[in-house]
Amino acid sequence: MPDASPGAGRVTPNHLVGERAREGHPVVFVLDRHGHPLQPTTPARARKLLDQGRAAVARHTPFVIRLKDRTASESQVNGVELGIDPGSKHTGIAVFTAMNGNRRGLFAIELMHRGGVIRGKLTARAAYRRGRRTRNLRYRAPRFSNRTRPDGWLAPSLRHRVDTTMSWTTRLARWAPVRAVHVERVAFDTHAMSHGGPLEGAEYQHGTLHGTEVREYLLAKWGRSCAYCGATGVPLNIDHVKPRSRAGSDRISNLTTACVPCNEKKSNQPVEDFLKSSPRQLARILAQVKAPLCDAAAVNATRWALWRALGAAFPMVHTASGGRTKWNRRRTGLTKTHTLDALCVGHLDAVSRTPARLLAVTATGRGTYARTRTDKYGFPRLRLPRQKQFFGYQTGDLARAIVPTGKKTGTHTGRIAVRATGSFNIKTAHGLIQGLGHKHFRLLQRADGYAYTTRPEGPHSPLAAKAGVSRRRAR
Repeated sequence: MPDASPGAGRVTPNHLVGERAREGHPVVFVLDRHGHPLQPTTPARARKLLDQGRAAVARHTPFVIRLKDRTASESQVNGVELGIDPGSKHTGIAVFTAMNGNRRGLFAIELMHRGGVIRGKLTARAAYRRGRRTRNLRYRAPRFSNRTRPDGWLAPSLRHRVDTTMSWTTRLARWAPVRAVHVERVAFDTHAMSHGGPLEGAEYQHGTLHGTEVREYLLAKWGRSCAYCGATGVPLNIDHVKPRSRAGSDRISNLTTACVPCNEKKSNQPVEDFLKSSPRQLARILAQVKAPLCDAAAVNATRWALWRALGAAFPMVHTASGGRTKWNRRRTGLTKTHTLDALCVGHLDAVSRTPARLLAVTATGRGTYARTRTDKYGFPRLRLPRQKQFFGYQTGDLARAIVPTGKKTGTHTGRIAVRATGSFNIKTAHGLIQGLGHKHFRLLQRADGYAYTTRPEGPHSPLAAKAGVSRRRAR
């Protein structure tokens, strides 16, 4: 990894030169007449091509057009690059162009995984099987003791994170000319955080990025707020739950975030004495400091598999650490989101443009083979139809319903849930609308296992506002 010190190379931080990254509309992906990716274009240019009849809509979400009168050999294609910020629950993907260290963000995707759902279903299945073995039913011998796992095996909930990320990177490579990929390979060093002391020979602990991994993890763990008063949007210090003057260690389980007034007020008191008048708050803090590093472990377990999969799919893959990403984001003046982190992965000098809106993609799955629903004991409760399509639609399709009259008059766009009666439900950005006739619907895009919504990037987004991503830092 290149030197991250402030004086290294030609680094020109945005906030030092008085520049701010401007916001722009997300680009539109363009294909040639043979389906090969061309350089993305602006929405205004895409609208003009469609109005002139020179292009046709190839995909609704993300919006992709196909030119009718041009091929890739007749066009100038400079290429784009991808930035990937893998996470336990969300993964940020940024499409950008890079020239002389300056990055221009073109498109942003926040991918929400369903690893927790998969884990819950596997746990329920194991409980059903364990229960059947103990009841007076047909005996089913356990099979977990006679199975072998190949090298590189990951649990299904972890493998899902790698597969969905690879699915979207390969999709983007079909819609845009991807030349290089930048990915975080290490976000949190759990061994260094749990050790609590200096690790001999660990060179990554020295220099500009020293301590960044621990601070970034604490900010994520405590919601970027003060653990004692809940204040957000203020400078946060790292506080020892059990003070060092009373034999407290530097382990991650003894550290928390605190605002300056709370940190000074607590001083060297044990947290039990500081919060003796608030037993509920004391119990919450003691429970949270002992929270396991499961999310960090899941990220670390999947990032190596993701790096190997990306290396096999793309000709050029660059890796960087989470500490470097945070350093880039802070010096360029960007807020903390998954997609802006993806834009800041790796070596860069400045960020001149960011997308004004991002595409939030939620992994929903493609349904299930089971044609029954079970009760809490695992016995069939009801039966589902044997077919998935009704009147040409299936659950998960992206459609538009135009209702001319009645209480539900208007145009509604979203994912639909079908019924054999022909009365469908549609889930839009404004809520769920039930009982629309199938004749009002027009298909926009077949179900592909994902749900799509768009929202503003940065502090205007609901997740960013909830996390309190206004400009603040941990000192």
